[in-house]
Amino acid sequence: QVQLMESGGGLVQPGGSLRLACAASGSIFSINAMGWYRQAPGKQRELVATVTSGGSTNYADSVKGRFTISRINSKNTVDLQMNSLKPEDTAIYYCNALIWRRDGRPWYDYWGQGTQVTVSS
Repeated sequence: QVQLMESGGGLVQPGGSLRLACAASGSIFSINAMGWYRQAPGKQRELVATVTSGGSTNYADSVKGRFTISRINSKNTVDLQMNSLKPEDTAIYYCNALIWRRDGRPWYDYWGQGTQVTVSS
């Protein structure tokens, strides 16, 4: 079994900051990419940011310069620092990881349960 546990969502005013955290645990042999996705009401889930095991990052154009993704490989954690938040950032944010399990199951995408981020005055 593999679990992704997210924390850090909440309500923040426009221009404010939040930090999301995600920890992967369970039968993990190796983790490739980790990242954050979000889904706003009535919209499809979209990529926010990803980071490879080697530290290469990728961001959605809408968050470049405002969000920073970071990862600690030894702890199987990935964080998302969100600054200068806008109302359009309001969504459920999901942690994602591409994991090879110790029991031999090959690369598979795992998802957290999601954490709500609301940006409103």
